[in-house]
Amino acid sequence: MDQGLCGDVQVERILVYSFLKNCHNCDFSKELDSLRSQVMVSSPKDFLCAEFDDGELQTDGNRSGRFQNGEPGSVVDEDVFRLIGAQLAEIGDQVAREIDQRVVNDLMRQFVNENLSREEIMRRLSNTVEGLMRTVPLEMEQEKAMLVLSMVLARTVANKMPSLLHRVFNTTVNYINQNLHNYVVNLQQES
Repeated sequence: MDQGLCGDVQVERILVYSFLKNCHNCDFSKELDSLRSQVMVSSPKDFLCAEFDDGELQTDGNRSGRFQNGEPGSVVDEDVFRLIGAQLAEIGDQVAREIDQRVVNDLMRQFVNENLSREEIMRRLSNTVEGLMRTVPLEMEQEKAMLVLSMVLARTVANKMPSLLHRVFNTTVNYINQNLHNYVVNLQQES
């Protein structure tokens, strides 16, 4: 189920971007800014692959921050997911200290290997998250732990090698979409 840059991944893209933007001590801020500008060069519809609920321009010249989640009758508030991403970044700062750097270095080598397909990289990210779920004590529900771990891994790999940010970002977005989409969408209702 490769969704690439489109498909029903808008919520995950906002969440991961916000998480990365709100992390402390990141060495990839320039690459993250280029990711945002690359994304925002196209229309929000192209970036988010979403249908905006009213299509009206706001006073700042941007489109409305609410969009359809790809499910009939569902509207997602972009600001809510930015806030959730920021809150998860705080948790991620604590979780990052618990992760063995050898695990991160091994995953980074996987991302560097251009011979691996997107699917194989995502499988390896998934295996790494599953392994950390068994070894890192996290006192939170399983889905939240998987979400935080996947984004912490993305941040840590990108911090070690900022040139990998785009590949890490897209892989993490797709991983979350395939494994945690319903959980992520339900976070809006809990906020």
